Amino acid sequence: MIDLHCHSNCSDGSDAPDILPRLAYQAGLKALALTDHDTLDGLDVFMDQQRRVSTRLIPGIELSCEFSGRELHVLGLFVNHRDALFRERVHGLGLRRQRRNAQIFQNLSNLEINIAQEDFFNGGQLSLITRAHIADMLLNAGHAATRLEAFQKYLGEEGLAYAPFEFLSPKDAFKWIREAGGLPAIAHPGRFYDGRFVWETAMADLYNMGARAIETYYTDHSETETAYFLALCDKLSMIPTGGSDYHGSCKPGCKIGVGYGSLSVPDWVIDRCQDFLFRF
Repeated sequence: MIDLHCHSNCSDGSDAPDILPRLAYQAGLKALALTDHDTLDGLDVFMDQQRRVSTRLIPGIELSCEFSGRELHVLGLFVNHRDALFRERVHGLGLRRQRRNAQIFQNLSNLEINIAQEDFFNGGQLSLITRAHIADMLLNAGHAATRLEAFQKYLGEEGLAYAPFEFLSPKDAFKWIREAGGLPAIAHPGRFYDGRFVWETAMADLYNMGARAIETYYTDHSETETAYFLALCDKLSMIPTGGSDYHGSCKPGCKIGVGYGSLSVPDWVIDRCQDFLFRF
């Protein structure tokens, strides 16, 4: 069993990057990829744990994009996280996020809700602030009862403090990942599987832009969705990947490797990924 999608406290997870390999080893995983949102900051610490565990550790990232008017996440697996150009490009994404956060904080201040950015930097461990972090701060300050309410009232597109994000295009995301030696995969496509989004057409378009894999095995996918995306992989000659999207205590009940209990990403998935990277 493997897990090619998890997060640390360098983005919106709760566990430090050096904790995740131990959790994966204890869970009996053969491989684990760290895929923090729009940052590479946890990967050096994460990969340094390889000498302490037999679980294979894989460097990755999850890039925030926009496609067809919706937010789309793209996983980059097996990336060279020390590649200078890739690091420069990802750093630029962090600057975009900082600009958005500054606007959100200003909008909150205009509502007489004062939250300081420095409040988030937990002893220097947190390197990237997401809307999820801001939602938790609103929750802790009593401005919302749940994360969902914080997004609905303040941070979502209809929220009082909303600020748009300068999303990356999927084509650029695929290009960056490939040029860093990685495999670009469409993350959790089941979030769009609602009858109003035709994945057969959309995925073909994304394939033509450079996508080469689909996260078919995913915590929130039903058996029907998993079968659907596996068939789509076969149809488009794309590679199935899979992961739990583990966030620690930030995603209660979701465990590394098994998600909410029924997830099982087969070992052959990593062989297919490596075969692609070897050939291309």
